[in-house]
Amino acid sequence: MNRIKKLFIIFFAISFASQGFAKDAPASFADLAEKLMPSVVNISTTTTVTTNSNPFPGFQFPPGSPFEDMFKEFGTPQTRKSAALGSGFIIEESGIVITNNHVIQNAEDILVRVDGDKEYKATVVGADPLSDIAVLQIDSKEKFTPVKFGNSDQARIGDWVIAIGNPFGLGGTVTAGIISARNRSIGLSRYEDYIQTDASINSGNSGGPLFDMNGDVIGINTAILGKGGSIGIGFSIPSNDAKRVVNQLIEFGETKRGWLGVRIQVVSEEIAEVEKLDEPRGALVASVAENSPSDKAGIKAGDIILEFNNTKIKEMKELPIIVAQTEVGKTVDVKIWRNKREITKKIKLGRLETSEDFKVEKKETKEETPEISEIKSLKIIVRPLNDEDIEQRKLPNQTTGLVITNIGKNSPIDYLNVGDVIIEAQKKKIKSTKDLEDIVGTVLKSNQKTILIVIYNNQNQRRYIGVKLD
Repeated sequence: MNRIKKLFIIFFAISFASQGFAKDAPASFADLAEKLMPSVVNISTTTTVTTNSNPFPGFQFPPGSPFEDMFKEFGTPQTRKSAALGSGFIIEESGIVITNNHVIQNAEDILVRVDGDKEYKATVVGADPLSDIAVLQIDSKEKFTPVKFGNSDQARIGDWVIAIGNPFGLGGTVTAGIISARNRSIGLSRYEDYIQTDASINSGNSGGPLFDMNGDVIGINTAILGKGGSIGIGFSIPSNDAKRVVNQLIEFGETKRGWLGVRIQVVSEEIAEVEKLDEPRGALVASVAENSPSDKAGIKAGDIILEFNNTKIKEMKELPIIVAQTEVGKTVDVKIWRNKREITKKIKLGRLETSEDFKVEKKETKEETPEISEIKSLKIIVRPLNDEDIEQRKLPNQTTGLVITNIGKNSPIDYLNVGDVIIEAQKKKIKSTKDLEDIVGTVLKSNQKTILIVIYNNQNQRRYIGVKLD
């Protein structure tokens, strides 16, 4: 009898505990959807597009042909109106609307439809292409029903969410699902920390809200995986990231992000091994911008940033997000790994938007004339860097190195490109083919079998490469 009582108590305890952790699926989303619908808007934009008609319909010149541009001039300029659809949501009763930047980019007219039938014109308060967020103001004296941002940091994988938007122009559409993943990066923008959801998101949902079960906005729906329609993989900008941008756009009409002034790359296993770091972590400094905050603080190329403002950097992609969210002008502690030991630097952050790094520069490259020297151990052909290369590519004066002119099959560096310049190996400058051959030979005779090289790639970006040798 006592054994039966014990089993009953254990069963009851397990049952009670499981009920404490599990949440039942909502019986219906109807009440929540009805409450939130007046705050979600449909956005339509128009843009004038000018094109030249083809004077020879049915005939196409090959891409890059000199005749292609010449015959375009003979076409008749034609203008047409291009329309686009998106979604958004109201955050202030005065009519402040949040949406994606790509929904309203280059728009001449913006119309916002509220509650299904009321249509208003809207103007842009501020927009930020880097985060893909825009703030609009509805041109009306009416009072609107707002929603508020929730705390996206508390959102957990498996939580129920609903999306409301304007997919394919079908306004007022509600879909439900769960949070499928957190901290996703898909290569769309500089600052990515997306919430992934399986709530159906389609073309036209962009800029719309992702709600939690409290009716708070925890994400801005931005992208879908797949062409044409939803396959249950959608991405949303977390509300905590969005709030910072939105507040700055409302206050200043622009963003003010912290800036270090470094180009960074992933710390691979090979690089961690060469640098005697316990594991691949942090962000490797590939280059430092002249007169930047990092330059003034003594940060050097080859340093590995392990911690920023008391936040450990586990992966390279975390650093730009944390820096951008830090107040401009703030002095922070930055822990770096240099010469196999940890040191701390104090850096006063600059502003990204006013820096030279923020300006996109297009640089022309010139076809190289190969002067063949083979490095058999790496299965590459190189030639010395010359003064003309330095001038044409605008490399720093006194740069020395070897330009890769051919990469053989099964080369240990076959992921590099012809035109890349090897400037260092094992932290020693490369001035000749013999320099590189000697360093590689020394490594091959050791037990390490890993070599750290530094290159300038075809975009003239300084990169560190860890190479495993056979």
